[in-house]
Amino acid sequence: MWTDDRVATLRKLWAEGLSASQIAKQLGGVTRNAVIGKVHRLGLAGRATPSRPAKRPVRTARPRIVGPSAPRLRAPSHLPTVVIPELEPVKFEDGKTASVLTLNESMCKYPIGDPTDASFAFCGRASCNGPYCADHARLAYQPSQAKKRRASQPDELRRMLRLAAM
Repeated sequence: MWTDDRVATLRKLWAEGLSASQIAKQLGGVTRNAVIGKVHRLGLAGRATPSRPAKRPVRTARPRIVGPSAPRLRAPSHLPTVVIPELEPVKFEDGKTASVLTLNESMCKYPIGDPTDASFAFCGRASCNGPYCADHARLAYQPSQAKKRRASQPDELRRMLRLAAM
């Protein structure tokens, strides 16, 4: 495979600075890796003029035309703002607040404070239709935002894809 003529051609092309891929194409019947291996075995260290990719011309940035612009106004939010006053935990007759051990199913279980702090407590007010009092329920259960639907995918196709993924 590597005849004396092919090795001489390899040495000449390598000295000219051609890449291993270019040499493999010119020799024919060998791969780029075969050329690299032969160059290594022959001990051909460096090239006189290493191949480099052609330099692209540097693009100059287009000048920006800055003109007067109208101030940007924010669109009003369609979501209602939930304003809940800072509620302190309920204190019982003995001056203590609701803890995990004193909570029952009719008490608000909204945590108040840092759980690692000694003053951590639960709200303790009367719960209404769930684990929280009315104020904490409004805070905990925010209305969901309408999801943006893609016009390109009909609902039926989306439903079928979801079912197929199961």
